[in-house]
Amino acid sequence: MSNTKTAAVDLKTLLADKDWLKIPKVADVVKGKVISIAKNEIRVDIEGYKTGVVRGREIYAEAGEYDGLKPGDEVEATVIELENELGEVELSFRYAGQQRAWETLRKMIDTGEVIPAKIVEANKGGLLVRVNHVNGFLPVSQLSPDNYPRVSGGDKIKILEKLKSFVGQSMGVKIIDVNEREEKLIVSEKAVWEEAQKGVLDKYKVGDVVEGAITAIADFGVFVKFDNLEGLVHISEIAWQRIDHPRDLVKVGETVKAEVIGIEGSKIFLSMKKLIQDPWKTVGEKYKVGDTVEGKVLKVNPFGFFVELDRDIHGLAHISELSKKPVKSVSDIAKIGDTMKFKIVSIEPEQHRLGLSLKALEEGGSDKAEAPTEESKG
Repeated sequence: MSNTKTAAVDLKTLLADKDWLKIPKVADVVKGKVISIAKNEIRVDIEGYKTGVVRGREIYAEAGEYDGLKPGDEVEATVIELENELGEVELSFRYAGQQRAWETLRKMIDTGEVIPAKIVEANKGGLLVRVNHVNGFLPVSQLSPDNYPRVSGGDKIKILEKLKSFVGQSMGVKIIDVNEREEKLIVSEKAVWEEAQKGVLDKYKVGDVVEGAITAIADFGVFVKFDNLEGLVHISEIAWQRIDHPRDLVKVGETVKAEVIGIEGSKIFLSMKKLIQDPWKTVGEKYKVGDTVEGKVLKVNPFGFFVELDRDIHGLAHISELSKKPVKSVSDIAKIGDTMKFKIVSIEPEQHRLGLSLKALEEGGSDKAEAPTEESKG
């Protein structure tokens, strides 16, 4: 009787010992040794439990790590069914490989490791990539300055063409977001570039003057490369005068000097005009209210003309100053390129504004407004 009680206690103890039982559940990753290998199935001895089988497509892990298996080799596999028609555990190398891949990717966020990403497709938002046999995404905003698609006017078709040119290539990237449940993997090439340039970037501060080549021109400004860094000169920081497009003053490849006016993370903001004396500080030496001046119409807007008096000083002839009579359309008065005489009616150096008038010349009598000549129209 005592022996029976002892056996019952021992059995109860063993049943309570989960480590001894080692009964897996579906989706668990188990370890075992290969027992046999057939054409389309591999049998595995699951340690402390029973025999498992890997069949068909579940054999082929994308990593190819189980190519060339032989009896006695240790393997890991995912449980996909606890008991099949033969009483064996159905296993998958494929799922186990995927789980290990996601786990490795999660660790890489902490380590900051640089890994290769194969670019397999492109869309308007960025690049579809393959990292460690897992599909991921590299947004346009996470491309390095060298690969960022700077397209004049933001033409989406041209941007997509630029992105498609990367398909088939590999880029060194860092993982910035990973979520296996949502199958989301986001990578960044810019993070790799930022890390590489951190020591160089630390050398610069606001107020420093740099010299570099213009690498790209966009509607909103120009990019200047210096010391393997790249900064943006916004259109408003290129020159003191108003310009319609940066290409009117600079071209790609041109060497320019600029002052650092801002550093935000890896973004560097530059100013070319800060290295040039503000011509508006001495505008009073050239022009005075009441002067009659000649200027060329640079731009025609519904509210008036922008007029070039000289290379540095531009003025505005507001629609209310174009004629004593009501003006239905500004373009009836002049067009871009016309040279005309105006009277200066206001000068505001601090605001970089100078007001011009045709109407004041009409009212003045002796200084009649001159219509555009045929020569000036040409």
